[in-house]
Amino acid sequence: MQTPTRPLQLSDLQRLARAMREPAQPATLFDAVAAVAAVTIGFRLFTIMAYDARNQEVERVFTNMPDVYPTGGRKKKRGTAWATQILHELRPFRGETAHDIRNAFDDHATMANMGLGSILNIPIAYDGECIGTMNLTHIEHWYTREHEDAGVLLGSFLAPALVSRMPSYAGEEPRP
Repeated sequence: MQTPTRPLQLSDLQRLARAMREPAQPATLFDAVAAVAAVTIGFRLFTIMAYDARNQEVERVFTNMPDVYPTGGRKKKRGTAWATQILHELRPFRGETAHDIRNAFDDHATMANMGLGSILNIPIAYDGECIGTMNLTHIEHWYTREHEDAGVLLGSFLAPALVSRMPSYAGEEPRP
C-alpha cells in the first residue's frame, strides 16, 4: 500500500522557510525538503546532487538510503540527453517506467531491484545555471506533470545550500 500524497500547502513552504533559518545547515534544510516532498510528491528513494559544471558530474550530498546510495557518490553526466535537459535546459526529467529509467541511467538495475520504476529529476538553478538536482524515485507511473511543478517549487529552497558549496561563492575564486 502506497502512502497517499496531498497537494502542496502554504504551511509546507513556511516549514521550509523556517528550516532555512535554522542552524546545522545544510542537513536541517535537506531533511525538511525531503519531509515535505514525502507528503506532497511521494518517493521511495530521495537524493540531492550538487552539480560540478567544470567536471560535468554530479555528487550526492543527501540521500534517504545511504546503504544503497551513499553521500559522496559521483556520476559523470557529459553528453547525455538527460544532461542536456536537466543541466543545460533546466527542464525536469520524468521517467514513468523502468524502461525510461533504463534508457537514462547506468544504475537502472539497482533501481529495478529495489522496485523503483519511475523517476522525477528536478534541476536546481541559480542565476540561470544548474547547481544541482533533486531526485525522487518511486513505483512505475507514480509521477505526473503536477509533481514536476511542485518539485520545482520545493527544489528552489535547496539553492542556498547548493550555492554555498560552489567554489566561486565560497570565496575560492571570483565569479566571472
